[in-house]
Amino acid sequence: MKKITHPIAIALLVLCISGCNQKPSPMKEKISQFATVKLTTDISKLSEKEKQLIPVLIDIAKIMDDLYWMQTIGEKNAFLDTIKDPDMKQFALINYGPWERLGDNKSFMPAFGEKPKGANFYPKDMTKDEFEALNDSNKKNQYTLIERNADKSLKVVWFHDAYKDLLTKASDLLKKAAELAEDAGLKNYLELRSKALLTDDYFESDMAWMDMKTNGIDFVVGPIENYEDELFGYKTAYESAVLVKDKDWSKKLEKYTSMLPELQKQLPCDDKYKQEVPGSNSDLNAYDIVYYAGHSNAGGKTIAINLPNDEKVQLKKGSRRLQLKNAMQAKFDKILTPIANALIDKSQQKNITFNAFFSNVMFHEVAHGLGIKNTVTNKGTVKQALKEKYASFEEAKADILGLFIVTKLIEKGELKDVTVEDSYITFMAGIIRSVRFGAADSHGKANMMCFNYFEDAGAFSRNADGSYKVDMAKTKKAMNEWTSMVLKFEGEGDYDVAAKYLEANSTIRKELKEDIAKLKTANIPVDIIFDQGKEALGLK
Repeated sequence: MKKITHPIAIALLVLCISGCNQKPSPMKEKISQFATVKLTTDISKLSEKEKQLIPVLIDIAKIMDDLYWMQTIGEKNAFLDTIKDPDMKQFALINYGPWERLGDNKSFMPAFGEKPKGANFYPKDMTKDEFEALNDSNKKNQYTLIERNADKSLKVVWFHDAYKDLLTKASDLLKKAAELAEDAGLKNYLELRSKALLTDDYFESDMAWMDMKTNGIDFVVGPIENYEDELFGYKTAYESAVLVKDKDWSKKLEKYTSMLPELQKQLPCDDKYKQEVPGSNSDLNAYDIVYYAGHSNAGGKTIAINLPNDEKVQLKKGSRRLQLKNAMQAKFDKILTPIANALIDKSQQKNITFNAFFSNVMFHEVAHGLGIKNTVTNKGTVKQALKEKYASFEEAKADILGLFIVTKLIEKGELKDVTVEDSYITFMAGIIRSVRFGAADSHGKANMMCFNYFEDAGAFSRNADGSYKVDMAKTKKAMNEWTSMVLKFEGEGDYDVAAKYLEANSTIRKELKEDIAKLKTANIPVDIIFDQGKEALGLK
């Protein structure tokens, strides 16, 4: 063999060898685990005013994104400017901070340490006892922050005061959006939401949002979900979603809302936990989502929306359920189906269908409106009684009641494109998808409580190769029993009992952890991220 002795040739050889052997950086590898999905819709179906409206809504959504950064770690650019590694900066953008949201919130920037359970809603050094001693009736309000005075004592600050400049800008843009809105219901909602951002009184705008029936464009904006507050579960985080209605799919879903009161009566639990009557003004619609911002864009991406969260609005008018069909299809194709192919018994893989996935997710959102909102033990609302544990039990309720509703509708012949087998097996695959990267958040804990309950009830068996086979009869029995149990947790509102059960039953057991670990070599995306915005839509 001829030796290579020329200096340039040697240098090129060294570069080649080092380049060929070089592994991608840990951050680059983590980023590559997310599948990029372009968010778009058929804009030819939009009117000229709607084409002008959507860019304004995207501008408002971007402000909600900045506000969410403030609530998670602080001013976005001040944080990002401290990161020199471009891959780490990109990963921090995906996670809205230095903690891996789909990795049990572990820090990937050691200098920041553990993720504060109270996020930026409370002083980092505040104790629970200190909070309880604070004499202010608004300290538990979902739209307030807790800060320190100069003398280190605690004080309550309303969101609209803490974030006044950004909220004023968003409010002005909402007025501009209202002027462009052609639908009367949408126009009224946008006008009222503009005022709500500056007062933190969202009741009237929530009621107006419920009254929208003929709008082709929809918009979610404001401080909405309380999952970011893992200290108490009191405080809500800003988010936004810009949506375009799929009118054909929405038409198919209209009939289900009238069935909710009857379904409430059929819940398999003690009568005292189902005395409340769900609002009759609820509706179901399918949408293309064209922009995510803030909380809905952090970690696992939202694929369905159930709002408003205000129990007073729900009892008066119900809630609206928005199915994000394009995002749902992306997760089904890119994540759930490959996971099912790896971990569901081969004889049952044919039962993994998009229609079953869509139905399970849709009726999960419907189920938030069923069950019980106020405890039967005079402990206030379920949310007040269960505090920071509420979100986990509420998601557990929605998971299992959603499956119960699907079962009932299939048995009644109302769901014709899904079988019970499809629903149960797809539900099983969905749980594995949801907890693949840990069960740190409320949704993950809810999924694990269900999985562990089902396992103990024999609802599925584990094959020698680590795949799972669902037993239909035992799954239905376990579904009814778990439904009854979750509604009792909520109805009784016993914090200590609920907390103890959650602690003991929300972890990923050894065998499932080992089986999930096998997915690492399958190149299945962790989740989806988005190519989104005005350019993606072809709008200015």
